[in-house]
Amino acid sequence: MQAKVLWIESDPPNEIFIPALREKGFQVEIVPTGKAALGKIPEISPQVVVINASSLRSNGARICQAIRAASNGLPIVLIANPLHPLEGTTNGANVVMNLPFTVRKLVNRITPMLPREGSETVSRGPILLNLEHNIVECYDKETQLTPRLAHLLRMFLEAPGVVLERERLFKEVWNTDYTGDTRTLDVHISWLRRTIEMDPRKPALLKTIRGVGYRLDIEE
Repeated sequence: MQAKVLWIESDPPNEIFIPALREKGFQVEIVPTGKAALGKIPEISPQVVVINASSLRSNGARICQAIRAASNGLPIVLIANPLHPLEGTTNGANVVMNLPFTVRKLVNRITPMLPREGSETVSRGPILLNLEHNIVECYDKETQLTPRLAHLLRMFLEAPGVVLERERLFKEVWNTDYTGDTRTLDVHISWLRRTIEMDPRKPALLKTIRGVGYRLDIEE
């Protein structure tokens, strides 16, 4: 893989994640502060930055914002600090992860951000969809989807912020122009919300646009 990861951590190097990433072929460069990271970025040109805020005395938001302002779309993974939680926003991070989690889950979050030809995953905000196995990960929860649900979710992930009309969803997912049975789509949307929403009854990501369709609201 030979992808370059810039890892920000104030304590001694993480004894689990960093060695595991290196064993999987990642080049991991460790710096202790956000300031050091800003100086290192032009030197090594990393593909992704990981901020281990759980080792810092902050929530990592300022570091995220500084890196976002200084770099051109450099992906950021933020390992949240439970003592200093973020308040309702990712503050510039592409992905926020809460401990505990496995090395595999960390790799699954980093991999879709790497430049490569073709992709077996689609990732937006907290949502990661494995297209090969129809598995979605969101908010530290992993769910196996049916092929139809995976197709539906992929449509939303590939068009964040865009209202997808009910007619289009029916045509592409069910391969039909018939839209008389609206309950079929509504039920599938309900199932999707159970997999990606913190509170499916009050969806924050997959919004209903009355009389039109649905929209996935994701901060990029």
